Amino acid sequence: MSQLFQLLQQRGLQLRNRIVVSPMCQYSCVDGMPDDWHLVHLGSRAVGGAAVVFTEASAVSPEGRISPEDAGIWNDAQAEAWARIAAFIASQGAIPAMQLAHAGRKASTFAPWRGSGEVPVRAGGWETVAPSALRFDEAYPLPVALDADGIAKVIADYRAAAMRAHAAGFRIIEIHAAHGYLLHEFLSPLSNRRDDGYGGDFEGRTRLVREVIAAVRGAWPEELPLWLRISATDWVDGGWDVAQSVELARLAGQLGVDLVDVSSGGLDPRQAIATGPGYQVPFAARIRREAGVATGAVGLITEPAQAEAIVAGGDADVVLLAREFLRDPYFPVRAAAKLGVSLQAPAQYLRAWGS
Repeated sequence: MSQLFQLLQQRGLQLRNRIVVSPMCQYSCVDGMPDDWHLVHLGSRAVGGAAVVFTEASAVSPEGRISPEDAGIWNDAQAEAWARIAAFIASQGAIPAMQLAHAGRKASTFAPWRGSGEVPVRAGGWETVAPSALRFDEAYPLPVALDADGIAKVIADYRAAAMRAHAAGFRIIEIHAAHGYLLHEFLSPLSNRRDDGYGGDFEGRTRLVREVIAAVRGAWPEELPLWLRISATDWVDGGWDVAQSVELARLAGQLGVDLVDVSSGGLDPRQAIATGPGYQVPFAARIRREAGVATGAVGLITEPAQAEAIVAGGDADVVLLAREFLRDPYFPVRAAAKLGVSLQAPAQYLRAWGS
């Protein structure tokens, strides 16, 4: 029996398999509002058999967007627009999930096909914030260091976003603390130079993440799972590393996080990443083993046999696919056929399913 197609219980939810659509920015919103593109993009992956379908990183505040075209969940109109998308995902047997995000010092930048670097205020950009007034890179905005009121607002924004996500019909939320965005910026000593209670040692640098988790878990129904995405390492000497990630994952589990989604990098342009198929899987395996929490593996996972080996070998509880789902919305169907598993087709597709 394929382990990739085994059920997984997470609190009151049952995942129909271990294949998850990873959050993927589409840079296709106006004022943070999802539209028909998002319905078709996400809905087709639900039809294709994924267990969980994540939205792209959805900003908890206007200033938390990566680009002016990013999705949001900071107001009720956005929640209403998301609701029909969440409902369709659920109608296809998948679990609708939302990633909550704040881009920090990497905000107010151009969508990839529109340019690069900072979007000036005169062109629709905005003032960015960070733990410390340090640019990500020369072409990026110079952020303002958050004060106590600003930090309190970030926590409140995550909590309010979680409540809106639930009202919209999402059943898993993931706090984005990876890829050099705001929460990751607080974690890493390369970007966090604060000398108050939110900087300095491990306890100080992890404080905001822990407070966001506590606020979100308190607002999120007890029977529904909460996930956390982290970058296991900055890939830069002196930065955030795997040992710290293990300890953070352990603390996160104690605070009510049900799965740690393990990625890496994104904080510092000096990063030297040794990429290859499944290159981040060892991070997920170590965190799962040493922190005692469920993990998700992501990064250059493209083949059914590879995904099966990750789950069957105990390296992770789920696999999250991004680019492979862009190439093939029906990856679970292809994987099932190769692994000898029979999937139930939508009635509309019975004529072709498995042929």
